[in-house]
Amino acid sequence: MMRRRMTLLTLLIMLVASSARAQDKEAALTLTLGDAVTRTLQNNYGVAIQVLNPELAALSLSKAKEKFLPTLGFGFGKEHRLSASYSWLEASESTTTNINDYDAQVSQLIPTGGTLTASITGSKNFTTSKFQTVNPRFGNTLRFDFRQPLLRDFGFKMTKRDIIISQNSLEISENDLEATLANTVYSVEEVYWNLAYSLQNLKVRQQSLQLARDLLAKNQRAVEVGTLAPIDILSAQAEVASREADILSAEAEVKNNEDRLRTIINLPEAEVKLALPIKPVDSPRFEAKEISLDEALLTAMQNRPELKSIKVELRNQDLNLSYAKNQLLPRLDLAAAYWSPGISGDRIIYADPLRGEITEVIPGGASGAIQDALAFKYKNWSVSLTLDVPLSSVFSKAQYAQAKLNLEQAMLRLKNQEQIIFLEIRNAVRAVQTNYKRVQSYRAARELAEKKLQAEEEKLRVGLTTNFVVLTYQRDLSNAQISELRAIVDYTLSLANLEKAMGTTLKNRNIRVDQIMRSE
Repeated sequence: MMRRRMTLLTLLIMLVASSARAQDKEAALTLTLGDAVTRTLQNNYGVAIQVLNPELAALSLSKAKEKFLPTLGFGFGKEHRLSASYSWLEASESTTTNINDYDAQVSQLIPTGGTLTASITGSKNFTTSKFQTVNPRFGNTLRFDFRQPLLRDFGFKMTKRDIIISQNSLEISENDLEATLANTVYSVEEVYWNLAYSLQNLKVRQQSLQLARDLLAKNQRAVEVGTLAPIDILSAQAEVASREADILSAEAEVKNNEDRLRTIINLPEAEVKLALPIKPVDSPRFEAKEISLDEALLTAMQNRPELKSIKVELRNQDLNLSYAKNQLLPRLDLAAAYWSPGISGDRIIYADPLRGEITEVIPGGASGAIQDALAFKYKNWSVSLTLDVPLSSVFSKAQYAQAKLNLEQAMLRLKNQEQIIFLEIRNAVRAVQTNYKRVQSYRAARELAEKKLQAEEEKLRVGLTTNFVVLTYQRDLSNAQISELRAIVDYTLSLANLEKAMGTTLKNRNIRVDQIMRSE
């Protein structure tokens, strides 16, 4: 009784283990095409690298804009002088002088290229020398300076050149990111549909193998009852062996495509370790789509990110040419200043100036000097023009010539890119049209192969044909099914490639570059 219970328990454990192995075998990572694209854009290293470029360009733009931030400056100095007296009138033995000074200023660059500066300076001077009428002496000056270039470096474009170029570089980096995303999405589609094809190809091969095995089993029974010669079974055995080899190749193709999809999606390490087979949920569909070459070309010219980047670069080179031309001009600067000094201190009244007898000291603090300066009690101004004409501008001329060549080169790149896009669109439209016709032709061929096989199997049943002919028709049907499936996948991929060529890949899938950047 105990032995029977142990046997039942062992059988139960084996049954549970067998069921668990079956579940593990059936476990798979199911993915829709949309899931594969989303996970790739979130995890792919190539996308992650490219996403950083717009961020770097945005930081460069912020740095370029800093030139319009005001510049603050502060200074403080203290000086002590001790010198021998050269005259008994000045001092008996030595003269001591203490000087304290300070300054503060703010400077602002304005969009026309000029600079506006506001400053205030102050000082305190105390000396032991005799016959001073004000000692200690306080001085303050409030000053406004304006300098504006009138020829070289004049104007908004010249002043904001670095900012404009940084803005254009940011736009170029975003266009490059868009191109990377579009290429990545197409790569995902290509691998996804090739995996779907390889799985269907494996399924067709398995069905073909099963047909060959069924025919082999039928022939073996016929040999056993004596209605078929043993030599007639050899063709069926050879075909089974050949189709088993086809199965091995088809399985390897499935594994290769699974690895490609895992790599491009960059699955998490935990999922990679499980090594689950990937099962595409979506199937390629054959739907007719009208394609106009002119409309496709117009769409591409409006949407291709590569073309947008070259046009932006063309603006950069045009700006560089304007800057180089501006640098050939002489420098003519307008300078204007307006300032207000203030002076204060202790006033010393002498009874006899020759003897240095002091009768009264009228106090005067530092605040008096500051008040006079701020009240513009003493108004001063100046205006000047300075002209600087370099005798040699070889470097500037070389820079100008280089800028002209760079602009011409950018224009040639634009025309070359337009030609490339035109060729890509023509090839993509032709591929869609060709693959559409291929699907129709292979579908007709597959339907005929099915009818031929059915008819030949009926003839074999009544003894009017041979096993070899039936096996040949089976293989023809398998090849026709695979060719039709390949044509459908190629047609689907050609539509995706046309979208990429027109620059509408992201738009058709509601993928926005700014969303990708924020998600990173």
